[in-house]
Amino acid sequence: MINHCKKESVLFALSASEELASKTAKIIEMPLSKVKITKFADGEVLTVAADSVRNKDVYVFQSTNKPVNDNLMELLIFMDALKRAGASSINVINPYYGYARQDRKVHGRQPITARLVANLLETAGATRLITFDFHSPQIQGFFNMPVDDLKGLFVLMEYFAKKSIKNLVIVAPDQGGVSRARILADIFDAKVAVIDKRRNGPNQSEIMGILGEVKGYNCIIIDDMIDTAGTIVKAAEKIKEIGAEDIYIAAVHGVLSGPAKERLSNSPATEVVITDTIAVSKEQKFDKLNIVSVAPFLAKTIKVTMENKSISKEYELIIEEIKESIKKHG
Repeated sequence: MINHCKKESVLFALSASEELASKTAKIIEMPLSKVKITKFADGEVLTVAADSVRNKDVYVFQSTNKPVNDNLMELLIFMDALKRAGASSINVINPYYGYARQDRKVHGRQPITARLVANLLETAGATRLITFDFHSPQIQGFFNMPVDDLKGLFVLMEYFAKKSIKNLVIVAPDQGGVSRARILADIFDAKVAVIDKRRNGPNQSEIMGILGEVKGYNCIIIDDMIDTAGTIVKAAEKIKEIGAEDIYIAAVHGVLSGPAKERLSNSPATEVVITDTIAVSKEQKFDKLNIVSVAPFLAKTIKVTMENKSISKEYELIIEEIKESIKKHG
């Protein structure tokens, strides 16, 4: 069955996700087909698939991180090429969904760009989206096609399970992250603390207080993404001031914009852990940073999709594996 699926499927990697796509393809034991990308002097892009895609199920890897607009346009243009070449289906592997934070109108005359991007993907020809940790779960409702919002949190849990951290508290950096922290806490049988945060503007926040006990505990501060790292570093500083022991900062998406590297390097955190949904350049890396790969998780999901099996059952197996790992290292 798997061999038959492989003959009918083809994998492509675009500029932003080449490394992750390569890792995933090796696990699936499928080759990555080549894409010819031409960038013209005026900034226009031309993309051409080197192999035939007629009547095939196509999987395209592309995160829409910085440069967001360039990566998004490259994806849309390539999808249009695939549609016009007769692809049977176009499955977009979009590990990081750009513009996810513009998911609602906060003030008058603002756009809902997360919805606009969903419309663009569907118009360009996408028939399925596979992503990791939408900034807001309701973004799934912006699509009229199947969406698999995978939880990179499980990958982080596997990593921390092997560290056998005792006396643990899971810290949500804001009220919106409580459900994420609760999932982690339930698996590790740990307590939860919440940072009471007030946002003053884009990439600007102020900590008002902490709900829960952190003094004398080892803490994991968990979030979906780290952008400029201002909020999460302030949270680490606050709980350290109160008396937390070892502090770990963890997030699925390492956007790492602007002062993030300096802030995280100088933070009281013992370690900063992210996944590879976004490729991290050499210039962005620092001593405290550890990157865990979502490739094995992604490979399992793609295989399940190719075989038309239940992704929910795969989730259940992953959770059971994590629980067994915790028991083994606990």
